[in-house]
Amino acid sequence: MADDYLWVDTEDALQSLCQELRASDWLALDTEFMRERTYYPQFCLAQIATPGVVACVDVLAIKSLDPLFGLLQNPDIIKVLHSARQDLEMFFHLSGRVPAPIFDTQLAASFAGFPDQASYASVVQTLLDVTLEKSHTRADWSRRPLPAAVLQYAADDVRYLRDIYLRLKQTLESQGRLKWLEAEKAVLTDPATYRPDPETAWRRLHGLQRFKPRQLAAAKALAAWRERQAMSSNLPRQWVLKDEVLTDLARHLPTRLQELAPIRGLQEGLIRKYGDAWIALMAAAGGDTKPAAAPERLSARDEALLDALMAVVRTKGSEAGVSPAQLATRRDLEQLVRGQRNLDVLQGWRLETAGRALIEFMDGKSTLAVRDGLLIVHPDN
Repeated sequence: MADDYLWVDTEDALQSLCQELRASDWLALDTEFMRERTYYPQFCLAQIATPGVVACVDVLAIKSLDPLFGLLQNPDIIKVLHSARQDLEMFFHLSGRVPAPIFDTQLAASFAGFPDQASYASVVQTLLDVTLEKSHTRADWSRRPLPAAVLQYAADDVRYLRDIYLRLKQTLESQGRLKWLEAEKAVLTDPATYRPDPETAWRRLHGLQRFKPRQLAAAKALAAWRERQAMSSNLPRQWVLKDEVLTDLARHLPTRLQELAPIRGLQEGLIRKYGDAWIALMAAAGGDTKPAAAPERLSARDEALLDALMAVVRTKGSEAGVSPAQLATRRDLEQLVRGQRNLDVLQGWRLETAGRALIEFMDGKSTLAVRDGLLIVHPDN
């Protein structure tokens, strides 16, 4: 039977909890938030666990979360999370800082033989032989009071995180791979990772490959406008202006309000409110921006080489017990075939694990062969 958890819903109780946890070397952390109706995540619940405590913090009931933020920014305490990016993004937007140092168990699992982006439930099942309840994954975390079963589900998210952290840490230590994790988590704790940039918001859009320069410039201007509107109003991007409507505006480049009405999905109220602004934005965007030239298709020989390099990565990943996707993607290898060398797979631990083998294969110094039913890479003597 699962042990009890502590329910924290007052400032005094939070202060007391954080005071107690300051002596910890590490703590397991998870959050629950809502984002369906907002641009920024609405923080609803924090779950924290150490070897001696499991706590659920009702952040909606507590006016000041400064004790919690102070705890999470303590450089002497490792914060353990699974798939940390969204949690860290939320803390950055709430406090202006990213909790550090961290240990991401999803990332660690990918270095310990698990598939890339393995779910928390699958890691718990494999390492602890515990099947987690899944029926509350879509719970309304802003609801109060939260049902007992939902709170138990939330507490379990950190209850077992403690154990998989210790097991994964031990595994990576025995394999000499903790330094791999250190190299990879730098981007997760970099504030720039979570700082919205309206000028690059257009990269989320699809279907721009065939746009002419003026159309692409208009799409970029509209995407930046939408991002700023979403941020200032704290509304989802799609509520401000749907992707397909935005790209249709850029495609047609209307110059008068009357030309906006035929665009499918564009409501009359939006036209009245923003139509003039959109037209002005698109007119001012000009046409200096040129779409990135599509690379020439690989030759049949290079396609065959790319397939072989993928086989090398899969083989080296299998040998090392590492998800191949952590070593290199097909897109990475295509860039390698095209002559690029400033690639992650040719840096640090990836170079030692697979990068050298890729270069040796490309240079004809090794070959692929099947031995005892297994694909191997061996020197070409």
